[in-house]
Amino acid sequence: MTNLKYKCIKCGVCCFEIPGAYQKRIPLYPEEVEKLIEIAKERGTKFQVIEDLVFPDILNKNILVITYKIKLDNENKCCPFYETDKGCTIQDIKPLACKAYPLSLKQEDAFHFQISIDPLCNYVLENYEILKDIDLNKIKIIFQEEYKNAEQHLNKNKKLILKIKQLEYLKKIKIIREITIEKFNEYLINWTRVELKV
Repeated sequence: MTNLKYKCIKCGVCCFEIPGAYQKRIPLYPEEVEKLIEIAKERGTKFQVIEDLVFPDILNKNILVITYKIKLDNENKCCPFYETDKGCTIQDIKPLACKAYPLSLKQEDAFHFQISIDPLCNYVLENYEILKDIDLNKIKIIFQEEYKNAEQHLNKNKKLILKIKQLEYLKKIKIIREITIEKFNEYLINWTRVELKV
């Protein structure tokens, strides 16, 4: 057993786009986006998001937006709330995904997630030999605060999926399970966005 305890080394890896095929995904719930837009306006910071997890509702011709992700298209390809000399400048109100890092939700498919450790985190890399084969119980001990936040993040996703299933059961929406990329793109272009919140 190890007495290892996670402590962020403030390297910023979690806040930057990683070169190559890997694409950073910092999912934000609509209510988190609203807060960040306010802060960005107050600070005069350029903050943009793009839709992340969406479902086409063919009954109402809506795109249900579950999460967004930060558009990392500034000069440094980093979160607009990250400053080299300070690190995260929204520490107290940062999104759940950021609070959980280096734990993240690995999306297995549209309806299933699991908690995993981001192997790109420098702390994880430094302690890789200890962390590579740990089980969930050890993850809970080593990453105490992060695990609580990851669990909260996971539970929020489960509530959102449950809400979708309830709305389907009540015949208020209809989500198609199989769709061609052409049809999906057509819906994305033409249908109204509706944010789903819990």
